[in-house]
Amino acid sequence: MDNPLLGQDPLPRFVQIRPEHVEPAVRELLERNRARIGELASLARPTFATLIEPLEELQHGITRTWSPVSHLNAVLNSDALRAGYHACLPLLSAYQTDLAQSEPLFRAYRTIAERDAAALAPVQRRVIEHAVRDFRLAGVALPAAQKERFKTVMQELTQLQAKFEENVLDAANAWSWHATDREELRGLNEMLIELAARRAHERGVGGWILTLDQPTYVAVLTDAESEALRRAFYEAWATRASDRGPRAGRWDNSSVMEEILRRRHEAARLLDFPSYAEYALATRMAGSVEEVLAFLHELSRAARPAALAEFAELEDFAARPLAAWDVGFHSERLQRARFAVSQEELRPYFPVPRVLGGLFAVAERLFGVRIRERSGVPAWHEDVRFFDIESTRGERIGSFYLDAYARPNKRSGAWMDECVGRKRLASGAALPVAYLVCNFLPPGAAKPALLTHDDVVTLFHEFGHGLHHLLTRVDYPSLAGINGVAWDAVELPSQFLENYAWHPEVLQQISGHFESGAALPREMQSRLIATRSFQAGLAMMRQLEFALFDFRMHTEYSPERGARVLEILAEVRREVAVVPVPEWNRFPHSFGHIFAGGYAAGYYSYKWAEVLAADAFAAFEESGVFDRGTAQRFLEAILSQGGSRDALEAFIEFRGRRPDVRPLLRQHGILATGELAA
Repeated sequence: MDNPLLGQDPLPRFVQIRPEHVEPAVRELLERNRARIGELASLARPTFATLIEPLEELQHGITRTWSPVSHLNAVLNSDALRAGYHACLPLLSAYQTDLAQSEPLFRAYRTIAERDAAALAPVQRRVIEHAVRDFRLAGVALPAAQKERFKTVMQELTQLQAKFEENVLDAANAWSWHATDREELRGLNEMLIELAARRAHERGVGGWILTLDQPTYVAVLTDAESEALRRAFYEAWATRASDRGPRAGRWDNSSVMEEILRRRHEAARLLDFPSYAEYALATRMAGSVEEVLAFLHELSRAARPAALAEFAELEDFAARPLAAWDVGFHSERLQRARFAVSQEELRPYFPVPRVLGGLFAVAERLFGVRIRERSGVPAWHEDVRFFDIESTRGERIGSFYLDAYARPNKRSGAWMDECVGRKRLASGAALPVAYLVCNFLPPGAAKPALLTHDDVVTLFHEFGHGLHHLLTRVDYPSLAGINGVAWDAVELPSQFLENYAWHPEVLQQISGHFESGAALPREMQSRLIATRSFQAGLAMMRQLEFALFDFRMHTEYSPERGARVLEILAEVRREVAVVPVPEWNRFPHSFGHIFAGGYAAGYYSYKWAEVLAADAFAAFEESGVFDRGTAQRFLEAILSQGGSRDALEAFIEFRGRRPDVRPLLRQHGILATGELAA
């Protein structure tokens, strides 16, 4: 069988990949790799060229095969694909752990570092430093029995984390709201209502069917005049995959979370870390648990008074106490009353083609690149588009897929991921390719897809991640793009680029009414910009609630007391939460960032990197937001470096000093005292 996952094509052969290809491809590749690793481990006099480069090539090959499988599992999930994906998780985990626990390879890396130090380039030394660190964090020095236990724990974790995510997806797909009276939908935008009517027609029923995808949920909570509809959606969303709500117990993640946290703690203790949080910090900018908690509490002290004032003002505006499902609705109305602008009012001005053109123009102007769509590239869905990013000389630097719209069996949220990593080795070269995935409302029958400004900010954010991956100049896959970057710095490029979605010049460029083509009127643009700091205190406290919950849970876990998920969440909410939530809220049960993604004991990274991003953008504001000299320094110090530089050193090289929290507080209209800026 010609297995499309094992080819050497520049791009994955998505139209040919079938679920039955997955496990055979992975088994064959791992078998070949293990044989090659055995040869490398027995080299009499290993060098960087004869040992480390071939290992970099092997890892690149693993990613090339697994990336399209993992991606399809997220964007085109099916029972058959899920089965193949699950069958491979323990195989891959065992392979990676065996590789990282190999004592001969560990000794070889250290020998090369010591013997050949003078001959190694700085980036080569960094490759070795990261590898040696990762050997230790995988338990290379453990006794045999503990090594085996660590390996088992890692395998079990990969399966549990996948199960967590699947439960959330299944719970969301299983729930919908069938409206038979259009009055129930009052306040919702026409594109959403049209989509709901199409769904009902496809299911052979009358009326409208609203599903539990992210854009529909946000629209209902923000715009639906029916409190009953808002409450129903809030309950379905806030109880996904839990023991409460309309599908109570059906896909309950309670025990899955408990088992995930138990295994993370066990893995950390096997390596003599007091907690999983300490283990996680071994690869991050932050130096200690105390430093992270102090950082979060510093921001909390600054933002909480503002948040309390904002919520009191909102309840005064609504003239009644507000339930959790009322907050978004009345916040939108208060924003309209104060600034005479709303997300739905803005939507006609942000058709996807216009926004993309403006976004690409920003990148081209800043970093001297050109972005061109390439047609005819096979993909996994008809909505997917493909783009090349080129130098000013027309040389291709990298490429990316854009999968912009929500649909069934697609994971909620937005993300960027690696399809192909950059490499330039003796064995060959590859240009970076990225996936950019969002969940916007799809186009209507006679309208292009229209974005809210919140959607626009999301698109800029993910494209910032994409630039980090695509503009790398590092030749070794383990450090190229986002690889090897400290996790609490990886959000810097994405949050930095968000700033341009608020800039007046950029707003003129990315906006154009889908009917008239007219740019966003200047007066409306000014009102939109003024909303940036609207309820910034509330938004910051919400993120700090998530971050403290995550970090405390991974710091305080003990086998005797268990995970205490809901107990810790309640304690954190008593400390920092401003908006009351009902007792049956089960937010942790769908918190995929920390239970299924890479943010375990790391959700604080969003705020940590937001400080870096605001401070970095302040440098642009000082010299001009499109100043090419500043942009070139940002490209050279941060975007192009991948994991080849220490994140703090790279930031200091760009900014000329250590990070400062004040630009972030100013950006959100919050003074250091916690008061709102005038």
